[in-house]
Amino acid sequence: MATVRLSFSPAPVHVRTARLVGVAVARRAGVAEELLDEVRLAIGEACTRAVTLHRQYGLTELVTVEMSDADSYTVRVIDHAPIEASVGLTKLPPDDLADESLTDDALTTGVGFALLAGFVDDLQVRPVDDGPGTEVRMVWPVTRR
Repeated sequence: MATVRLSFSPAPVHVRTARLVGVAVARRAGVAEELLDEVRLAIGEACTRAVTLHRQYGLTELVTVEMSDADSYTVRVIDHAPIEASVGLTKLPPDDLADESLTDDALTTGVGFALLAGFVDDLQVRPVDDGPGTEVRMVWPVTRR
């Protein structure tokens, strides 16, 4: 079992690196080749969401991405934004997403969960154990060789 941990400042430029590392670890873990695009997109979306929240709230704490290949390939993306900011938009009815008063950042954050649900069958979103923030946990099956 291997665990890879990345921590990066909340700058959009670091999302690409997280995606590249995430796909490399997924490939090594044994995630099926046909799922790697979904892995790349899901990690990118979760990291973009975390970076957007950090920037929106002026947070300087690092965004953390942990990847593990124990029995499956598990990716955890952890932000430190207030929990109501992380999940508030997901409770809106679909028609409210067209509301012009929503900021681009709010749309990115809320729509991110909908996109993630399309990329990942096993998706969990929960508050972090200590302090403010959210953990987005995504799991894909692996095939051991």
